[in-house]
Amino acid sequence: MDIRQTIGWNLRRLRVAKGLSQERLALEASIDRSYVGRIERGLENVTVSALEALANVLEVKVSDLFAEVDPNSSRPPAMRSGRKPKH
Repeated sequence: MDIRQTIGWNLRRLRVAKGLSQERLALEASIDRSYVGRIERGLENVTVSALEALANVLEVKVSDLFAEVDPNSSRPPAMRSGRKPKH
């Protein structure tokens, strides 16, 4: 797995664990949503400033986005589509 895929994998894992959609993460990080999607798919050479913004929203260290991925682990799950129900 190359570093772009590792960053994308970890970004998706951390985002889903936090319960954030790509759109919400992008909005809070002041980044385009399609850019977040390309990062998660490992298609983007992400900038340091974008990594910092994403890590701040996720409340993690930038280094957490570089964490080694277990080759036997399954892909992080997708979030359920649609709006969250109102309480």
